[in-house]
Amino acid sequence: MPYTRPEVQNEIMEIIFQENREILSRIIAEKIITLVQHKPNCVLGLATGSSPLLVYQDLIQAYEKGRVSFRKTRTFNLDEYLGCSTEKDTYRYFMDHELFDHIDIDKANTHFPDPACPKEYDRQIALSPIDFQLLGIGADGHIGFNEPGTSFDSLTHIAVLTEKTRRDNSRFFASFAQVPEKAVTMGLYTIMQAQEIALIALGASKKTAISQMFQEENIACPASILKKHRNAVIYIDWEK
Repeated sequence: MPYTRPEVQNEIMEIIFQENREILSRIIAEKIITLVQHKPNCVLGLATGSSPLLVYQDLIQAYEKGRVSFRKTRTFNLDEYLGCSTEKDTYRYFMDHELFDHIDIDKANTHFPDPACPKEYDRQIALSPIDFQLLGIGADGHIGFNEPGTSFDSLTHIAVLTEKTRRDNSRFFASFAQVPEKAVTMGLYTIMQAQEIALIALGASKKTAISQMFQEENIACPASILKKHRNAVIYIDWEK
């Protein structure tokens, strides 16, 4: 393995609950803003999907108000689809549209895993360790595209997506048939190397995954590995 596994300092993650998801997202955004202000060349691990959208909107607003500059910041995205039918379905397009096009980040410093050489991503991350990793969680407990059954020792790899994951993500596509069957994703071991991790769980649909995460620690619930991290916080906004 290219890294040293983080020490286990506690088995209980900090949980922040906020019924207002706008406030919840602002809390996370402010942590990122503070990090960038104090360390302009910091490295961010970013996620896609609906969960981080409000966070990205807050970051854009902070930049527009002159509170923060991302000119020296580097980013590594969690994953990317394979075989998208249109460019607009890619996570690169998503990140450009939702964040990168609206701030002063150098796109040469924004990185996505290459399916042709997944291990190269781990080498790049080893050279520029992630300071703050943003995560969402799937209804089955997956993080990134690490589906249930993925080894806790996994590095960046090509993942075969389950039908459930594809159906859950089909809302972002014109039809279920257009949802790719594979993606390249950071592995669980890769994710665990981040200095700080923020996991966002929005809506009642994530209750089962979060409950499972705290009931057991095995590959049936990939997110359960985060209980071993020294500095992981879970942000919950559950609808009543």
